[in-house]
Amino acid sequence: MKKKIKTIQTMDVICYIIVAVVIVITLYPVLHLMALSLSSSSAVSKNLVSIWPREFTLQAYRKILATGTLVKSFKNSLIYTALGTVINMLLTSTMAYALSKARLPLRSFFTKLVLLTMYFSGGIIPTFLLINSLGMYDSVWALVMPSAISTYNLIVLRSFYAAMPLELEEAAYLDGASDLGIFFRIVLPLSKAGLATISLFYLVGHWNSYYSAMIYLKTAEKYPLQLVLRSIVIEGQMANELAAAGQAAAAEAMTGQVSVNSIKYATLFISIVPMMIIYPFIQKYFVKGVMIGSLKG
Repeated sequence: MKKKIKTIQTMDVICYIIVAVVIVITLYPVLHLMALSLSSSSAVSKNLVSIWPREFTLQAYRKILATGTLVKSFKNSLIYTALGTVINMLLTSTMAYALSKARLPLRSFFTKLVLLTMYFSGGIIPTFLLINSLGMYDSVWALVMPSAISTYNLIVLRSFYAAMPLELEEAAYLDGASDLGIFFRIVLPLSKAGLATISLFYLVGHWNSYYSAMIYLKTAEKYPLQLVLRSIVIEGQMANELAAAGQAAAAEAMTGQVSVNSIKYATLFISIVPMMIIYPFIQKYFVKGVMIGSLKG
């Protein structure tokens, strides 16, 4: 018995060490990025920053907030992400539920039709022409409607629905519930784990997206945060090229008194904060046994 207890204690110590190593590996990039954004330009250029700021300063944040572009793009990203995720989940959840039912007419045909879109697409130019002809160019709808349903997420959610016991729906039918009533009162409450996971996939996808905005948006005031960040990176590359070519005055005019790297790090850190805040509230559903006890009583 003592040997068994000692073995268990040894395994606990090993698990704690592994968890600590994983935490350090995960947190180090975030802390390093935060330290870079709060350090002076000279300390950043000399690679003196690790996880603690050197020569603490908020100059980079003042620089990006003074223009107002970052604040506007941050609001745009929030709007695009929220609206896009709502549309994604509304269409994906309803279509996945329909495809999970064996009684659906032509179910196999619709499923194959959906799977076909995973391997073939219209291409960039036909899609652009379609968006333009529908009058969605340079609007929020051009960013959220073409990606309204992800085939992969649809298949995952359909499998999640199909694994639910049929007895739950049969009991609801006997009580006089309709299909919509069953979906909203029984299926959705029991699908929090699956819905939270798929929502996070959509959320992160919309938040990190910049390519669609680069193609379909022409008004700078409508740009999302990631597209502004891309512009900052490009400006940084141009400034470095100008400085390397001996045009220090032009490079300084482009970046001001703050280095482009400091501005880039500050923008990057601001861009990851919303996901860091949201994830802890969704993470609990990943491991929750949502079906436990659903058939008892």
